[in-house]
Amino acid sequence: MAGAAARALEQGAAIGELQTGSIASQLAHRLPMEKVQISERSRQGGAGCLVLIQSDSLAWSQRCFVLIFTRLFFPSQEPAFRGLVGKSVLKLCLIGLPSECFFLTILPSSLCSPADGETILKGLQSIFQEQGMAESVHTWQDHGYLATYTNKNGSFANLRIYPHGLVLLDLQSYDGDAQGKEEIDSILNKVEERMKELSQDSTGRVKRLPPIVRGGAIDRYWPTADGRLVEYDIDEVVYDEDSPYQNIKILHSKQFGNILILSGDVNLAESDLAYTRAIMGSGKEDYTGKDVLILGGGDGGILCEIVKLKPKMVTMVEIDQMVIDGCKKYMRKTCGDVLDNLKGDCYQVLIEDCIPVLKRYAKEGREFDYVINDLTAVPISTSPEEDSTWEFLRLILDLSMKVLKQDGKYFTQGNCVNLTEALSLYEEQLGHLYCPVEFSKEIVCVPSYLELWVFYTVWKKAKP
Repeated sequence: MAGAAARALEQGAAIGELQTGSIASQLAHRLPMEKVQISERSRQGGAGCLVLIQSDSLAWSQRCFVLIFTRLFFPSQEPAFRGLVGKSVLKLCLIGLPSECFFLTILPSSLCSPADGETILKGLQSIFQEQGMAESVHTWQDHGYLATYTNKNGSFANLRIYPHGLVLLDLQSYDGDAQGKEEIDSILNKVEERMKELSQDSTGRVKRLPPIVRGGAIDRYWPTADGRLVEYDIDEVVYDEDSPYQNIKILHSKQFGNILILSGDVNLAESDLAYTRAIMGSGKEDYTGKDVLILGGGDGGILCEIVKLKPKMVTMVEIDQMVIDGCKKYMRKTCGDVLDNLKGDCYQVLIEDCIPVLKRYAKEGREFDYVINDLTAVPISTSPEEDSTWEFLRLILDLSMKVLKQDGKYFTQGNCVNLTEALSLYEEQLGHLYCPVEFSKEIVCVPSYLELWVFYTVWKKAKP
C-alpha cells in the first residue's frame, strides 16, 4: 500500500509549475486511498504550504497518512528550480536548501484510552501555542489523533497519538539556522518533560532520535545491504560523475577516508584493506610467480596488493574507465600508483567487458592460478529466475571455472551476513556449475560497510 502511494506521488512529477493546492488535489486522486480529505495550510513569507491528504478507510487510518510539505522557492533568477513545484514532493525535499527532521517517540504505556489520548493532546497544546504555531487537529474514531502545528517561518510539527499509547512527534525546520535549531530543541525538551509529567504513573519510555538532514549539498545517508539506514560522517563530495555504466561518487568521510560509491552502493573506502585482504584469501595464499585474473576491481586495491607479492602476471578486466580515472586521482591510499599506467612489469589492465574476455580465454585454453571476482555482490533478490543479476553471476561462475586451473582458487565477495536466504541461494548455485566444486566462506568486518560481510573461496573438486 505504501509503495503504491509512493508510485502515485512519483506520477505527480509531471504536474509542473502549479499552485500547491492544485498539486495536492491531483495527487489525492492518484493515491490508493478511500474517502480522501485534503487539508491545506498556507504559510506566510513564501514559506510554501502544508498539505495533509487523509483517509478515513480502516487500512490507511491504521497505517499512515500522507503529508506534503512544499516550499515555493522559484524566483526568476533561479531557473534551475523552475517547474519543480509539484515534482513528486518526496523528491522535492532532496533539491535546494536543506531541511531537518527531528523525531521523538513515546513508546506505548498505560496511557492508552481515548480519554488519555485527549489528555495528552491538551497537555501538549500549550507548548506549541507558546511558539505561535497554528494548530489543526484530525481525529479518527477508534484510531486516535493527528495534530499539525505550523509556524510562520516554515517549520512545522506532526503529533500523532495512537489509542494503544504510542505517541510520535516529528518536527521539521527549514534551512537549519541556529535559532531554528534552538527553538526545536526547546520544544522537544518541553514535550519530553510534559510527557513525563503526564505519564508518571505509567511505564512509558521516551526515545529521541538525532535529526535527519534532507536536501543538503552532501548526502550522508546510505543504506546497508540488509536495508538499514546509516548516517556517515561525510563532509565533502570529492568526485561525482556519470559514466555510460553507472553513477560514480567519491565522498570523504572523517573516519573512513575517501569512499567509492557506485550507483548508490558503498563500494570501498580507503580504510577497507580488510575487504581487499579477504577477497585475496586473507593472507593464506602465495601469489609468487602465479597467473592472476581480476574481474572488475576498478578501485585498484586488489591489483595494488597483489603486485606487491611478485606474481608472474596479473590481468585486470574493468569495463569502466571513469572508475579507474576517479580512483587513481582520489583513492590513492587504496590503489597507490598502480593505475597510473594500464601496463606494468607484471600486470595489465584491460578496459573491456569481462564476459567476452572470459569467453575468449576459455576458447584459447588459457588458465589462471587465481580468479578474483570483484564485480558485484550476491543479489539481495531471492528469485533468481526473475533477477538478471543472478544470471550474470551464474555466467561469471561458469566461465571463471573454465579458465581456472584444476588446483586454482576462485575468490569473491558474498553479501551481508544477515542476508541468509540470498547467501544460501548463492551456495545452491555453486552446485549447478558445469563442473563439481567445493567452497568455504569467511566473515569479515569491513569498516565502512558497518556490517559483517561474507567472502567465498571456490575450487574444483579433485578428479577421481
